[in-house]
Amino acid sequence: MLRRSGKQHLRYVAQHSRRQAGGPAMSESNNAPKTLADVIADTAPADLVADGFLTVVGAIADGAKRVDGLTRRAALAGMLGDTGEMNVQGEIVQVLDAAGTDAFVTSLSECGAVAALACEELEDAVFVSDELDHPYLVLFDPVDGSSNIDVAVTIGSIFAIYHRSDSSPVTEATLLRPGREQCGAVYVVYGSSTVLVVATEGRVDGFTLDPASGEFLHSHHRIQIPGKCAAYSINEGNQGNWHPEMQAAVAELRNDYGLRYVGSLVADFHRDLLKGGIFLYPGDVKSPAGKLRLGYEANPLCYVAEQAGGAGSTGTERILDVQPELLHQRTPLIVGNADVVERVVARLAE
Repeated sequence: MLRRSGKQHLRYVAQHSRRQAGGPAMSESNNAPKTLADVIADTAPADLVADGFLTVVGAIADGAKRVDGLTRRAALAGMLGDTGEMNVQGEIVQVLDAAGTDAFVTSLSECGAVAALACEELEDAVFVSDELDHPYLVLFDPVDGSSNIDVAVTIGSIFAIYHRSDSSPVTEATLLRPGREQCGAVYVVYGSSTVLVVATEGRVDGFTLDPASGEFLHSHHRIQIPGKCAAYSINEGNQGNWHPEMQAAVAELRNDYGLRYVGSLVADFHRDLLKGGIFLYPGDVKSPAGKLRLGYEANPLCYVAEQAGGAGSTGTERILDVQPELLHQRTPLIVGNADVVERVVARLAE
């Protein structure tokens, strides 16, 4: 695995800190907002559009609409509580986890553009086709924060999208790609409104689900993380398990920023992306490797952050440079305003 030295990593984060400017534009124009399909067709790299990228994003949107409907009727549709089963992560499977997995596996497998899938809830990858007209690989967390659904707290879905690198048969090893090789990333927030955010190279846009038309409409234009950090997000209840360097770094954040922590990764990240902020889920004495998954949580969110002018780090190296060794590999995560990520990384290196 290629690793950056501490100084190289600091230079990388510093470079990204200089890219930050402004917040998201929130209005379309005087015209009616464009649909997700129209915007992706107009703005995504031409080679991706020609190769079915819109089909993949459309399949994600279809699955998200199904999860949105289940979420809004959760208490009425039998979506609360757990199934009594354990997933590969050693976590109890929530009813909505199972339903969300089914929704996205079905929509992505049937869209005709995806060769293979990896999902948080499934131990093994799902292989769809080796044919060259299925050029995409997708790793995803179908329902992030599902344990919060019982108390109506914001939840989400997260997707890393890769283009196949060659015509070789698809295996699990094919899915073990560093995050820098993503051709796009998507996350969905199910909250007071349902918002789907798409990142491709150099661009991040958000789309709000319109209940009247059933379409995702362009609502957040060319999102850039604001230049000023407004908050930090971390579970302070774990501080007794943090290493001394992390305790010192968070003490500095506490002095400079307010704490905003939902406890749902997508919700915290989305707020920090739009308002400015830093999210931290470090490794600690109980979980040295961290708790979040590299392939379908850290990688796609750090890809979004970088395209919006932010940065993402393990604390010692750029998240997107980590070469995965396992499908469900875990990682520490620090992501958000690049200058503040730089400060934390520097503090951890002391």
